[in-house]
Amino acid sequence: MASVVVVGAQWGDEGKGKIVDWLSERADVIARFQGGHNAGHTLVIDGEVYKLSLLPSGIVRRGKLSVIGNGVVLDPWALIEEIERLRGQGVEVTPDTLMIAENAPLILPVHGELDRAREAQTGVAKIGTTGRGIGPAYEDKVGRRVVRVADLADSATLQARVDRLLVHHDALRRGLGLDPVDREALVARLEEIAPRILPFARPVWRELDHARRAGKRILFEGAQGALLDIDFGTYPFVTSSNTMAGMAATGTGLGPGAIDFVLGIVKAYTTRVGEGPFPTELDDADGQRLGERGHEFGTVTGRQRRCGWFDAVLVRQTCAASGVNGIALTKLDVLDGFERLAICTGYRLDGRTLDYLPTAADAQARVEPVYEWMEGWQESTAGARSWADLPAAAVKYVRRVEELIRCPVALLSTSPEREDTILVTDPFAG
Repeated sequence: MASVVVVGAQWGDEGKGKIVDWLSERADVIARFQGGHNAGHTLVIDGEVYKLSLLPSGIVRRGKLSVIGNGVVLDPWALIEEIERLRGQGVEVTPDTLMIAENAPLILPVHGELDRAREAQTGVAKIGTTGRGIGPAYEDKVGRRVVRVADLADSATLQARVDRLLVHHDALRRGLGLDPVDREALVARLEEIAPRILPFARPVWRELDHARRAGKRILFEGAQGALLDIDFGTYPFVTSSNTMAGMAATGTGLGPGAIDFVLGIVKAYTTRVGEGPFPTELDDADGQRLGERGHEFGTVTGRQRRCGWFDAVLVRQTCAASGVNGIALTKLDVLDGFERLAICTGYRLDGRTLDYLPTAADAQARVEPVYEWMEGWQESTAGARSWADLPAAAVKYVRRVEELIRCPVALLSTSPEREDTILVTDPFAG
């Protein structure tokens, strides 16, 4: 019996999809514990490409139970669309393979409208969100006015929840120059989608407790990355939920004592989508080369990712905050062919040297990276499945990363194909 939490240890886009899929073959239950459909990942299985946003990676594997926990904000229309798309690829999604927490909050059309209206403003309101309503839905959850999955089962309760919600939203909309929400149309849409969502609704906390007591292996899957955490990320350029490993407990209802191993997914260089500080960002040929070779475009948005050298300071920080036991290092092959590689080992700020990223936004924007340069390698690492397949300089790079982040490599990924993985420590075996 073992429970493993997988978290991104940078700004997201670290290659979690492949690693979670690789681990899901060994798991019985795969549970998503935070985020919404603003984050996506791509799986490549036997040449077939699956693009997922809300559904856990295990959904494409037979005999696995996939779970959407209460920490996720759920757009029911986006979920049904994703289910139908997978069915078109031959993947059947039924209440036997998918379970949704009854207390999961719903993203409604009003949330997306509010999100996009704010982003359309210039100045202080713009933070680079995807405009899918994730932030406003989390706001309503904390404000105790959100509609939850269980509310769809009773018309009177649903209408009361909508009324409470609209008292708040209509006031906001007036300030943004938007028309009031059509209440009857919103209720009608929710009542129409309810029969398609409710068959999946379950008390997830209870089901996971039963699964653990029965000796099932549970894999907890996060979205985005630790540097987008609402508390520990580069605030305010963050997501609206906690992306650290601790959220696996509160986002599903299974206590923290059930977590046996935390695996941090780390890209061999650094990328970021959207606004916000990025100390090692490269606006030169090296940065362009990383983006082109790494195909750095968002799965959901298609936005080009900003690219830079590996930042060991940030990864060391996020590994500590998430209690990471080992990392999965991905996209090492993107570094093939560079004559020299840089790793950020510290920051300079106002004449001082720092070994962490400061909290203040102004300081985050002004830190300058301190680089350590290493010899690159000209041989290919793509598809390597053992340490012996790697050039000596590549092994040296990986070992230096381990030293600087104070965390060992558990898995090394050398291509998008799931088989191209070097296993050092099986997270399910400890």
